[in-house]
Amino acid sequence: MPGGAAATSRIRRDIESERILAGIGLVILAVACFATLDTATKLSTTAVPILMGIWVRYAFQAVATTMVLLPLHGTALLRTRHPRYQLLRGALLLASSTLAFFSLRYMPLAEFTSIVLIAPLVITLLAATTLKEQVSPLRWALVAGGFVGTLVILRPGGGAFSWAVLLPIGLVLTNAWFQVLTSKLARTEDPLTMHFYTGWVGALLASVAVPFVWTALPSWQWWALLCLMGFMGTVGHFLLILAYQRTPASTLTPYLYAQIAFATLGGWIMFSQMPDVVSLTGMALIAVCGAAGAWLTVRERHVPIEPAES
Repeated sequence: MPGGAAATSRIRRDIESERILAGIGLVILAVACFATLDTATKLSTTAVPILMGIWVRYAFQAVATTMVLLPLHGTALLRTRHPRYQLLRGALLLASSTLAFFSLRYMPLAEFTSIVLIAPLVITLLAATTLKEQVSPLRWALVAGGFVGTLVILRPGGGAFSWAVLLPIGLVLTNAWFQVLTSKLARTEDPLTMHFYTGWVGALLASVAVPFVWTALPSWQWWALLCLMGFMGTVGHFLLILAYQRTPASTLTPYLYAQIAFATLGGWIMFSQMPDVVSLTGMALIAVCGAAGAWLTVRERHVPIEPAES
């Protein structure tokens, strides 16, 4: 009997280890999708009106999500206790996407990704200032380290600093509010329902503006690029959901920062952009402080943090 109990315990540990490894693999694939989305977004801004690109990205997500989830879950997918918060959450993510598209038009990919990944640290500021939560000295030290890393990348007063840096900073603020609202909704709402409404709110709001910017694209390759953006955004979110279903969020959160490496690779391959030593130092500081801060946030709130993506 003792031997059988030990064997059962070992099998359970092995299964749990496999689930954790699967979750980590899914998160790394998800951030690779988001980095590919951002790389394609930056490329699309050279020929496609930004609002048109945003509309295609959200319309693809809305239709694909409906086709996959509605047959599986039926009308239960539509049930929500907080329709107004669902609308606000979708609007915040659309605002984040709009700022991301404009940011990517003017900024290198790796630097952009590093800056937007300070969002978990901004959540700490929001928790302290607006939610009146207690923040430990360690959390404040991580926030300070993340912002120092941002200043190292931006180098105010240097050649790298321009008005365009205000765009990802605005994105960080809107995404932080998006994360706080997600934390609130996650207490009562199904993540698949939130994902469904996010896509449709973004698509419908973008539909208001798209008739004014619609243009004929020079070739079918640009349509393929737009579809790739929608596909990567949709698949990335589904992979995140699958990962968080298998593995605790506190285990997965630090791996979100692998997106910086993927973004650096995408910028180098597609645009021949490689950060200099100073920028790489700032990016490493953001990654360390951001990953630690995000891990602490998840441990305290027990709600996954989603990466900021376009």
